[in-house]
Amino acid sequence: MILTVFGLHTAGANELSDSADTRSRIVAFGDSLTAGLGVNRDDAYPAQLQRRLDELDYRYRVINAGVSGETTAGGLRRTPWVLGSKPDVVILELGGNDGLRGLSLEQTTHNLSRIIEQLRQANTTVILAGMKLPPNYGQDYIRGFEAIYPNLAKHYNLALIPFFLEGVAALPALNQADGIHPTKEGYRIVVEQVLNVLGPVLRARARKSQATHGGS
Repeated sequence: MILTVFGLHTAGANELSDSADTRSRIVAFGDSLTAGLGVNRDDAYPAQLQRRLDELDYRYRVINAGVSGETTAGGLRRTPWVLGSKPDVVILELGGNDGLRGLSLEQTTHNLSRIIEQLRQANTTVILAGMKLPPNYGQDYIRGFEAIYPNLAKHYNLALIPFFLEGVAALPALNQADGIHPTKEGYRIVVEQVLNVLGPVLRARARKSQATHGGS
């Protein structure tokens, strides 16, 4: 199984299990915002993130595990498969579709908690991407939804991207016609937001590895 910008593709397992690539793995685990719905796969944020990491001399391989339309329930079902890639870091971007569908905040929180717990049990570093909702969902629901992410980050001591689409959301020039999914340029900005959080995490991992192995 392989993931493409439009969901699942039959050519599969190679992307997640290529043993010839010995770099540590970062899995971008999410919905259509991760998959890159509406843009070329090379313009989706995981591919752009890969190029930026290469430029910065981080030896990591970024794997796009985004599925369009994914909810947290679907993500929870997919977690064992994602873990099959033996990720060192997972950037978890899920919940937006739950919110847009008005699903139970308690269930969204539960699903994200279970995903985080399963990833951490596998010694995977989790970076949580926060999401926001349009203003027409009612203030109580919006406040409750947006609070899920900082609350989970605090509870599990996770690095948090406060809002995945910061600097992109609601800006027509950076979004496709649907007003939800970024353009190539919009994803470039998303990548810089991700790097603001991912960079320190990768540097901390490098320091820990050096200390463990007595390297200089």
